[in-house]
Amino acid sequence: MTVLVIGGGPAGMMAAIKAKQTNPDIDVVLLEKNEKLGKKLFITGKGRCNVTNDCGRDAFFNAVVTNPKFLFASYAAFDCSEAINFFNSNGCPLKTERGSRVFPVSDKSSDVLKCFERVLKKLGVKINLNTNVIKITKVNAGFIVNSTSGEYLGEKLIIATGGNYYRLTGSTGDGYVFAENFGLKVVEPKPSLVGLVTAQKHDLAGLSLKNVSLKLFAEGKKVAEEFGEMLFTHNGLSGPTVLTLSTKFESDKKQRIEIDLKPALDEETLDKRILKDFSLQKNKELKNSLNMLLPESLAQYVVKVSGINPSKQINTVTLAERKKLLKTLKGLSFDIAGVDNPDTAIITRGGVDVKQIDPKTMQCKNVEGLFICGELLDVDAVTGGFNIQIALSSGAAAGVAAAKEYE
Repeated sequence: MTVLVIGGGPAGMMAAIKAKQTNPDIDVVLLEKNEKLGKKLFITGKGRCNVTNDCGRDAFFNAVVTNPKFLFASYAAFDCSEAINFFNSNGCPLKTERGSRVFPVSDKSSDVLKCFERVLKKLGVKINLNTNVIKITKVNAGFIVNSTSGEYLGEKLIIATGGNYYRLTGSTGDGYVFAENFGLKVVEPKPSLVGLVTAQKHDLAGLSLKNVSLKLFAEGKKVAEEFGEMLFTHNGLSGPTVLTLSTKFESDKKQRIEIDLKPALDEETLDKRILKDFSLQKNKELKNSLNMLLPESLAQYVVKVSGINPSKQINTVTLAERKKLLKTLKGLSFDIAGVDNPDTAIITRGGVDVKQIDPKTMQCKNVEGLFICGELLDVDAVTGGFNIQIALSSGAAAGVAAAKEYE
């Protein structure tokens, strides 16, 4: 008996491992189109690989943006503590950092991949690299998979090919085609956890800010708020807070981001701070007056967008002008024109409609023996290790279920 797994990312690798652990007597064959396993996993977390988030159940589901209830069963069976134990007990010790993010102690994603590879090899999972699947056919005996490296027959098939973005890692949307060929509905895939392009241009590219508050408005109504780090890019905005807000971006709505550059200070306290700085620099021009409060380039940009003459001497700034400055500091506004290069999106929002999938087993309700897991499903979360945990939980569920029938 054979279980075929298409896709060597975290979901596919965990599915293969759990299938073989559940029933050592079956053959498990893992097919990967790239020259190595976990190509996308290798570059996550800036090469450090944030494998999960060591938070409570409620915090985990609060971080899931799309279809959190679908994950209740699979997460309960393989939660973050199970994931942490898997790596720790298989030669990849982990550590927990700010925000409960979990990384390998070595800070090397390669150690996470080596851990997966060791377990796969120890269990006897057959791994076929450089194997691009061309066609899948359902037959009485199971599934025939035609690929660039030959034909494979499996009684059960797990598809874990990932999403449609970060394409240099092989996420080219193949799984959507396979799913649709089986009659499954696919929710339109969109880029998520991606930088945002602003209508207003700036010359702040490369400037990173910490401890700022960002609010996302849609049609004038606040839809989300984040606190933490952000980055100005050539096209607009990025960084952890912006990537999280991008999960709420809708191209058909008028949206904007407001940045509170000094969230720890209310307007009255901030005004006193500005007056104090002004008193020390009475003869300076306004454009050079905020350098003790902000990085120089940002200080000049704030003055520019406040609408006050940047060459005005500080001792001539009026109360009304100072209020304009305060308003800009507490709500630097950018209209969102769209997402940055979709191929840089960390994950895909959308995918196989989960109404068609059994949440306990990841098996397709209308196609016996076909399992779908990982990013290919219409489930996604914010940054912080949550999306990899979704892949691990859904992959584990699929692997166990696919193998159990042979016990």
